[in-house]
Amino acid sequence: MNRHILLHTPHGSLHGQLERPEAPHGLIVLARSHHQPVDAAITANLAARGYAILAMELLTAHELQFADATQNVPRLAQRLIEILDLARRDGDMQDLPLGILASGDIAPAAIRAAAQRDALVKAVVCHGGLIDRAGVQSLELLVAPLLMLIDTDDDSTLAAYRRAAKHLRGLHEMQLAAIGESLESLVAIWFSRFFCR
Repeated sequence: MNRHILLHTPHGSLHGQLERPEAPHGLIVLARSHHQPVDAAITANLAARGYAILAMELLTAHELQFADATQNVPRLAQRLIEILDLARRDGDMQDLPLGILASGDIAPAAIRAAAQRDALVKAVVCHGGLIDRAGVQSLELLVAPLLMLIDTDDDSTLAAYRRAAKHLRGLHEMQLAAIGESLESLVAIWFSRFFCR
């Protein structure tokens, strides 16, 4: 099953796509600011493994014109929270274990949203991103197990993770990834560990 998802915000509409196989193992919210090549590969792999995927843009069409639109962590986190709440009200998604997959500038918002919806979010995966920008309070409150995937040449993300790790009280792991390395299996394994509980 494939459905278009629309979420209205005061600043415009957010668009997404739900791909739901028969009897899915869980729902993964793929939060992003724009379409990225890695998304398609990871989405296809997770769908093939029996996960429902809700791929949602966190920026409106108008906001995509501004380079700094992804820097507003509170706004993006609030939108992601609204998306999580929408999933819990939707008949095709409401009973599924839920996780968040985010990359780059969306990663801090994913941490903050997961911390505020700790009863809903079972696991989080971030590929890159300065997660310390989520804020100390959100890092300390994060309950969902976090997998941080960092490219081997991404020194700024590694430094940000080390700063954030001092405040993370929940389970968290970091994995260095070679450029071009397939990350799909790492992502799928992480979610399967915590969705099956």
